[in-house]
Amino acid sequence: MRIVLVHPAGSNWIPGRKDITATANRMAPLGLLSIAAFLEREGHEVFVHDCLGPGAVAGTAKNVALILGRDPDLVGFSATTSGFLDAQETAAALKDCRPAVRTVFGGVHVSALGGSLLERFAGIDYLCPGEGEATLAALAAGERPETIDGLIRIDQGRVIANPPRSPIPDLDSLPFPAYEKLAGFPRGYNLPLFSYVEFPGATMVTSRGCPYQCSYCDRSVFKRGYRANSPGYIYEHMRHLAVRFGVRHLNIYDDLFTADRTRIAALCDMLTRRPLGMRFNCAVRVGHTDRELLAMLKGAGCLMVSVGIESADPEMLKRHKAGVALEQVRETVAMIQAAGLRAKGLFMMGLPGETEESVRRTSNFVLSLGLDDMNMAKFTPFPGAPLWETIRDEGSFTEDWRRMNCLNFVFVPKAIASRERLDQLYNEHVKRFYTDPAWRRRFRGRLWEHRHSLWHMARHLPAFLAARRQFEPAKGPG
Repeated sequence: MRIVLVHPAGSNWIPGRKDITATANRMAPLGLLSIAAFLEREGHEVFVHDCLGPGAVAGTAKNVALILGRDPDLVGFSATTSGFLDAQETAAALKDCRPAVRTVFGGVHVSALGGSLLERFAGIDYLCPGEGEATLAALAAGERPETIDGLIRIDQGRVIANPPRSPIPDLDSLPFPAYEKLAGFPRGYNLPLFSYVEFPGATMVTSRGCPYQCSYCDRSVFKRGYRANSPGYIYEHMRHLAVRFGVRHLNIYDDLFTADRTRIAALCDMLTRRPLGMRFNCAVRVGHTDRELLAMLKGAGCLMVSVGIESADPEMLKRHKAGVALEQVRETVAMIQAAGLRAKGLFMMGLPGETEESVRRTSNFVLSLGLDDMNMAKFTPFPGAPLWETIRDEGSFTEDWRRMNCLNFVFVPKAIASRERLDQLYNEHVKRFYTDPAWRRRFRGRLWEHRHSLWHMARHLPAFLAARRQFEPAKGPG
């Protein structure tokens, strides 16, 4: 069977302004690449169409023409909340042009909302919640839809959800993602600016699932279980990227990369004994690291470690990220930097219960940590997160899927006067961090290390200058 897997463009920035997110950080769609490799191993001819890739065309009609140019029998879409409507419009246009083409949707938005999407939107034949590899393989193999676990379909006008599919027990049984199916990989894809010192870069995930349940996190796809690749598999995956594609820096996007200490210690030992000429970044959860492990990460080539912190308000932490205490955060950041690694803090503004005082407290805490980098997401309620059911009781919420991308405030907590005020607080905080004299001194000391990022910025200077203006002090209430 001929199959096209589509990564929709969606809406990834601020409405009415040029989208520069892919310019600053263009990530390979790893989920689709894993499915593509699995289907190809089953004997199918598979293409990946990345609407956010280098040289991507704009507009539904042009993308439909390119997809149909592959003469597909089946077209699969993986969509986030902000990308779903773009994907649905593309699917409807595909069906208008060629009704015989079957369409299947997966991804986090589908996994959270399920069959209701088939009732509301045209152009979609099937939904595939959860892991997609085996379910799509069964569909592509011609199995009868009613017999395929994990599929949601319409039968005689009724939405039918087949029994859920069991998770893949051994992640090492999966082939490496089919990176080669991305036009321009790896040089056309880029890691977040200033997060790497070698080029080109790529991304990797070495586990699925998370046993924790933060209030804002949607676990609809992989649920709360935790499965991981073995150290040997990860090493060979990294070697594959280094040898075949010349990748020199990896961002590992596991939620709990260091949860299994034995696994990571074994991987670090392999990377230390048989270096791949590659640097990498990873994330740790407070309470899941120690000085010895950080030293091993450093010796294995790790450059930067991210820590999910979210807020410096104790009550906010207690409610939204249980088990994380501020003193533990300080200790973890200090340990990371003492090991010679860079420390990046991950925060979130605008959660239910946020106040101007909690924003100020978090901003002060961020500066006091002496972080090497920081990311402040704009809280977005997602349908599969625990907060979703009560979000309208917590403040004002505009359920505009195109803007639900952690780059726009669609929710305003009760204690914040307006969305404009929340945007103003956000811009002030971001500018405060990047204009802090201590941070600027650290940055200047690493200018040569950042030469690849600086060259990338220079090539796209007008777009970055326009984005910078978003963080100038806003004139507004309060």
